[in-house]
Amino acid sequence: MANLLLDDGTIESDLGEIARELAPLGIQLKHYDPGTSLLFPNLLDQDVLTESEKRYCVELHNSVFEFLQQENGALWCDLLNVHPGSFNLHHLIATYGRYHTHPAAEPLYVLSGEMIYGFVRPDGSQVQLLVQAQDYFYIPAGVEHWCSPTASLNFKGIRYFAMPAAGCANAEGWIPNYTGTQVSDSIQKPR
Repeated sequence: MANLLLDDGTIESDLGEIARELAPLGIQLKHYDPGTSLLFPNLLDQDVLTESEKRYCVELHNSVFEFLQQENGALWCDLLNVHPGSFNLHHLIATYGRYHTHPAAEPLYVLSGEMIYGFVRPDGSQVQLLVQAQDYFYIPAGVEHWCSPTASLNFKGIRYFAMPAAGCANAEGWIPNYTGTQVSDSIQKPR
C-alpha cells in the first residue's frame, strides 16, 4: 500500500490520512485487490513481456476495472513496464523526474513494483508518494508533479488515457509541460 513522505520527515501509511493530505490537489488514491494478479503471477515477475502478454494483462484488468475507465473518461489504456533492462529507462527518468504538469488527467493502476511521485502542495511544500501494487491513483490535469522508479527499477502499471483539453485522443495528454520548480532537497529524511 501507498506511503506518503511529508516535508517534516513523517511517513504516513494510513490510506485515509494520505487521501486527506492529497485532497487539496484533487488527487485520488484508492487500494483495490481484485485478485486478478493470481491469474498471471509469473508475468508480474518477468522483466520483459511480449505484446501478447501485455495485452492479456490489460484486457484482464479492463474487465475488472471498467468502472475506472468510465469514471475518468478513459478512451484507451496501455501497460507501462519499467525494469532494469528497459530500453528507454534513462529517457523515462529524465523526462518525468522533474516537476511538470499534463494537459490531461493521469490515472494509473499499479500491478506490481513501485514508483515515487512528488507533488507541490498549495502552500509550496513538497511531499513524496510511494505507490505500490494494487494502488490506484488519479492526478488531475494541471497538477504539478514528478515521478521516478524506486531503486528496484521494477514497475508495471496500467495507464489510462482520456481526451485532453487540446482535443486529441492519444498519449499527447501525458506529454510533460515543465514548470521549473526544483525538487526539494529540504524534505527531511524519514523518521
